Amino acid sequence: MATIAAIGARIQKLKPVRVFQHYAVNRGPLLAGGLAYQAIFAVFAALWVGFSVAGLLLESNPRLQDAFFSFVSASVPGLIDTGSGEGAIEPDDLLQAEILGWTGALAAVGVIVTALNFLASCRDAVRVMFDLPGELLNFFLLKLKDLGLAIAFGVALIVSAALSVLSTQALDGTLDFLGLDSESLMSALGARVTGLALMYLLDVAVLAGLYRALSGLSIPFRRLIGGSLLGAAALGILKVLGNALLGGATNNPLLASFAVIIGLLIWFNLICQVLLAAAAWIAMGMADANLIADPKVHAAKLEADRVEAEKIAEARAAAETQGAVAPGAAKKHRWKRIFRRR
Repeated sequence: MATIAAIGARIQKLKPVRVFQHYAVNRGPLLAGGLAYQAIFAVFAALWVGFSVAGLLLESNPRLQDAFFSFVSASVPGLIDTGSGEGAIEPDDLLQAEILGWTGALAAVGVIVTALNFLASCRDAVRVMFDLPGELLNFFLLKLKDLGLAIAFGVALIVSAALSVLSTQALDGTLDFLGLDSESLMSALGARVTGLALMYLLDVAVLAGLYRALSGLSIPFRRLIGGSLLGAAALGILKVLGNALLGGATNNPLLASFAVIIGLLIWFNLICQVLLAAAAWIAMGMADANLIADPKVHAAKLEADRVEAEKIAEARAAAETQGAVAPGAAKKHRWKRIFRRR
């Protein structure tokens, strides 16, 4: 029994176990579920507005257009219909989106509201993993920061698609130079590896920006990049196994009419679980090293503790003063009672 207890205690000290416990105690699964619900609305609105703005550029460049659709489809399985008829959005519908119409205007308002709400929820959920309250910043400055980060993410997505096109062209040129068939297995494998590598780098950048810039945390680079690399690796595994993971979950015939939406909700839930679990990993590492994640909150806490200590000291001093005066006052009142009797 002592050996089993010792093994159990040793397992409890392992960082992955402590991270999982920290994640569960801080309501990680519940927060991830809420984020997934908001994410599905934000993504639909963002795609509509994004293609309304960048549709001309993509439409004039078929290779970039195909790469972008493939990139989005690989990142969110079941979102774009790639020809199987199982996607939630038809590519042709996106290419016909117009921001100047009333539907585009409504979608623009919708994407701003949903994206900002989603980013704000992400920030609060990540800060919960660090046992921190909301960021101490002006409300309008927070929204402006969120808007800038949302635009930066959209630009990064298009740039990644463009890099995918360029890398594919470079790979085809290299194969032609070596005298190899561009339709060979090696070419397909190279394109697949290149696409996964670009998605991995994008995920690392997005996670690092989420933990550092969006959440307003002061995280040392080594710990930030370590947690982001770990989280991006988990996201990459989910993307590789995406169709397999969602296939069994949406095969219920009673849910056939809602299979796409249910699949997207499950997918976003998994993504948000990884996002918050990686944040918990960074938070646990910083806690072990006694590092401060938010200097503003730490300074405010120190100031509050100082004020509270001063109040306690003043109350204690007042109580001691009253205790010192009370015997003399009691003696004075006793002599007054003696004189009254006489």
